[in-house]
Amino acid sequence: MPTSSVDTFLACSLMLLLIVSAMAGMTKILQPYISHLTDRDDSSWHQGFYEYLLLSSGNPQNWGEIKESSPSTFGLASLTQKPYELDPDKVSRLNSENVYSLTYQEILKALGTSDFSLNIKVHPLFEVSINLTASHIEGDTTIYTFRMTTAKSGYALAASLKCYITLETYVNTVSITTDQNGIGYMNVTLPNSLSGPALLVAFAKAETYSQAMSFNAYIFSHNNSDTPEPNKTFLRLSPVEHTLTVSLQRPNLTVQNAYVFTYNYQLNLSQISSENQTLEYRIPKLLEASPAIFVLNGNNASNAFAEWCAYPQVPLEIGADFNDLTSKSNTIAQSYIVSINSILYESIIALRRTTS
Repeated sequence: MPTSSVDTFLACSLMLLLIVSAMAGMTKILQPYISHLTDRDDSSWHQGFYEYLLLSSGNPQNWGEIKESSPSTFGLASLTQKPYELDPDKVSRLNSENVYSLTYQEILKALGTSDFSLNIKVHPLFEVSINLTASHIEGDTTIYTFRMTTAKSGYALAASLKCYITLETYVNTVSITTDQNGIGYMNVTLPNSLSGPALLVAFAKAETYSQAMSFNAYIFSHNNSDTPEPNKTFLRLSPVEHTLTVSLQRPNLTVQNAYVFTYNYQLNLSQISSENQTLEYRIPKLLEASPAIFVLNGNNASNAFAEWCAYPQVPLEIGADFNDLTSKSNTIAQSYIVSINSILYESIIALRRTTS
């Protein structure tokens, strides 16, 4: 598939969302599809159920921001009343990495039925890959070269990238574009007066449509022989309801710096509480149409760390495992283009009936 085909995919996705938005007044009340799911015999029994998940706000309507409770009725829609606009807190609470995440059993209970198995995935429309290809010392700095790749399911996609490099209190930005082959090279310079794990955060915006964005991050060691620990080793990060909850996963950890990045902006996060092994930071109101990336760095006396998470907290997958052949043969899956904070994502919902 050439790049033009990927552009066509994004064009069709955007057009579909605009058409659905124009038909907002025709949206059905979809609760009957839940109540009578097992009574439907036609091949499209699943269609109304999928739409119910994406068009209903659930009960209470703001359940996503009520951190330590589960909804009595499940639905992922935001309160903007825009069709297929999902609430970022509700989506984030589907991610098992979030301390306030719902369990699969809680979701089924809120749906009011156990007559089927369910799987929900949410992820950006395309992927960003980051690879460190070279480094060399130049004076009192080290220059790192990264190969950046943007693609949709392995097929090239041209994009504009905004990247942030962080190490302790040092933050710098670099902007590049990937070509029609989805490839771009970027040089990042770090002062040799610093050492430890550095983190490169990358936002990518499709050249064709600014609403199609993706992101990734890459950790590497600077001026230090220690291999950085993988992300999520030291911290469990949970963004919900304008608060970033940080659960310390090891004793004697110190968080020194906390940042939030979007495509165009960077801000420091203000700590608002500290209790036992939990810290809380206030998330500023972010009006930009962009995913957000939270980055925290610190140490535990023997190890320095840099860790990150996204908001909404995607990619994610929750629900039953349909990987075995028997499950696949009885599973109906459908992909939807959804919007979260004005950015397009793909949601894949799969259902398998457990009763005939």
